[in-house]
Amino acid sequence: MKTLLNLVTATQAPRATVLVRFMVGVVFFEEGIQKLLFPDLLGAGRFARIGIPVPEVMGPFVGTVEIICGALIFVGLLTRLAAIPLLINISVAILSTKIPILLGHDFICFHVAKLARYGFWSMASEARTDFSMLLGLLFLLIVGAGQYSSDACLCRKLKEESHE
Repeated sequence: MKTLLNLVTATQAPRATVLVRFMVGVVFFEEGIQKLLFPDLLGAGRFARIGIPVPEVMGPFVGTVEIICGALIFVGLLTRLAAIPLLINISVAILSTKIPILLGHDFICFHVAKLARYGFWSMASEARTDFSMLLGLLFLLIVGAGQYSSDACLCRKLKEESHE
């Protein structure tokens, strides 16, 4: 168990990684809160409009996952594990909202948003935060939480215990 925990928490990432962690954590945390506070606009209601199956369940579920995993990433606790559900989350967001914009029509079960224009440039503009979050999550999954994190403290403690 200690070996697995050590593997998950180990990080040699630079101290500046804290900036990526704060950005990614805050964005997901506040988006999750908004899905619960404004369900018709950003949660279940939005999920229904874009074609997400069982939106009345998926809206609160996704909001809760974003709050929990966003908070974990913000404090740098189990960062790599917290990044995995958020990578799935952002991938579904891109697939369900940005691909229809790129194509200019519905895609699979997902409905295209009403926009002034469609195609690559419209999708690129609409997806800038999604792509930033995707790359930030991939970065954290690869390098870990960085030196200023709960993961780094936990990893140091595990190393100290193993040397005793």
